[in-house]
Amino acid sequence: MLNQDRTRQATAASPAPNPNPNSKWFEPARARVKRVIWLFMHGGPSHVDLFDPKPELRRLAGQRVPDSFGVVKTRRKVAANPLLGPLKPFRPRGQSGLEISDFLPEIASHADDLCVIRSMHGDSVNHPQSVYQMNTGSILMGRPSVGSWVAYGLGSENENLPGFVVLPDPAGGLKGGPPAWGNGFLPASYQGVTMRAGEQPILHLQPPAGFTASQQRESLRFAELLNRRHLAARGNDDQLAARLDAYELAFRMQTAAPELVDIAQETAATQTLYGIDQPHSRDFGQRCLLARRMIERGVRFVQVYSGDTNGWDAHSDVLKNHTQHCLATDRPVAGLLQDLKNRGLWDDTLVIWGGEFGRMPMSESGKGRDHNPWGYSLWLAGGGVKSGMAFGATDPIGLRAVEQPVHVRNFHATLLHLLGINPQRLAYYHNGLDERLIGPTDDVDIVPEILA
Repeated sequence: MLNQDRTRQATAASPAPNPNPNSKWFEPARARVKRVIWLFMHGGPSHVDLFDPKPELRRLAGQRVPDSFGVVKTRRKVAANPLLGPLKPFRPRGQSGLEISDFLPEIASHADDLCVIRSMHGDSVNHPQSVYQMNTGSILMGRPSVGSWVAYGLGSENENLPGFVVLPDPAGGLKGGPPAWGNGFLPASYQGVTMRAGEQPILHLQPPAGFTASQQRESLRFAELLNRRHLAARGNDDQLAARLDAYELAFRMQTAAPELVDIAQETAATQTLYGIDQPHSRDFGQRCLLARRMIERGVRFVQVYSGDTNGWDAHSDVLKNHTQHCLATDRPVAGLLQDLKNRGLWDDTLVIWGGEFGRMPMSESGKGRDHNPWGYSLWLAGGGVKSGMAFGATDPIGLRAVEQPVHVRNFHATLLHLLGINPQRLAYYHNGLDERLIGPTDDVDIVPEILA
C-alpha cells in the first residue's frame, strides 16, 4: 500500500502529502490511539444542564447575575435576565461518582468511561465561526478541518476507503456548511467524504446497469491516461492530481463501500444496542453504527453530526429542545461505547462528544439560554485518556472557564498528540507559510492531565 502511495505521489511534480507514518511529524511514542469518532452536537448543548453541575446556579435561580461576576457580554440583551437553574437533577454515577444529568441516563451509565473537560472555551459567540473554530482551529472559513489534517498526517488504513468520513444530520442545515469538514488549502483528496444513514449512504455508488467492472476499469484507465497528459501540460497542478486520486478512490469504493454500509449484516441485538429499533433514535443510531463499521475497516477519522439548522440551539425552551435531542442520541452513544468495548476497539479508538459552544446560565425568552463560548463542556472516552473524571471548572454559575481552562487550540493539540502526531510539526507549506492546525504560535500546549 505504501509503495502504491509513493508511486501515485511520484506522478505529480508538486510535493504530495505523505501518509507514511514515518513522516517527520509522526512520533510513535506519543501514539495512544489509531482512530477517532467525533460526535458533534450541532447548535450548542447546555453544559449546565448536562455535564457541569452548578448548585449555586440552582440556588440563585430567578435572580440577576451577582455583580461579583463582573460585566457579562452576550450576543443578545440577556445579561440582565434572571438566572435559570439546571432543568434536571445531577446525580453521582458509577464508582467514580462523576455527576451527570438525568437528561442522559444511558450515557450516565458509562460515567466511569468518560473524561469530561468542563473548562473548554473559544473565541466567537456565533454559530458559523464557532463551528469553524471547533472543526478547523480558526473562526474564519477556508482552513482545513481536523479530519483533513489527520488524513493528511496519517492517511487511511484501508486504501479502498477514505481517511476521513462525515455523517451529517439528514435534516441538513449545519451553520457554516460543508467548509466545516473541508480540506482548505490541503489537496482535495483530504476533503471529508460525506455519507448518509438509510438505504443509500453513498449516492451513485453502483455503476450503471449493464456496465461491467472490467468495462468501467478500462474506461477509467483511458480517462486517467488523458488526465495525466492534461496534468503534465499544466505544470502538474496539485488540485488536478488530487482529483485523479479521488476518481481512483471512488472506483475502489464501489467494491468496498457496499459491504461497509450494509448494516443489515448486524445482529438484531447490535441494532437494539444502538437504538435502531426505536423511531426516535433510529437515525442517529444507524449513523453511530456506520461509524463503528468504518473505523473497524480502516477509516481514520469519522464525524457524526446531531442537529439540523437549529439543532441543540435552545433559545426559547431548553427543556423541550434537549429532551428531544437527548432522546435521539443517548442510547446510540451509549451503544457505541459498549460496542467498541465488545469488539476490542476501545483501547485504540478515541470518542469525542461536544458542540461548538455551551449555553448561558441566564434565561432567554423565559425558558431558553443564549450561546456561551466562554465556558462549556466536552467529553472524551476510549484509548489514551483518563476515565471517570472531570477536568477544569467554570465559575459557580457556569458562565466562564476559571480553573485549568482549555482553549480549542489546546484541545486540538491534545487530539493530535493522542494520535501520535506532533502538533508543532504537522504543517503544510501554503502561500509562503508553514500552516498548522494549531496556528502559528509555538506556545500551544497539550493537556497532559487528561492523558492515561
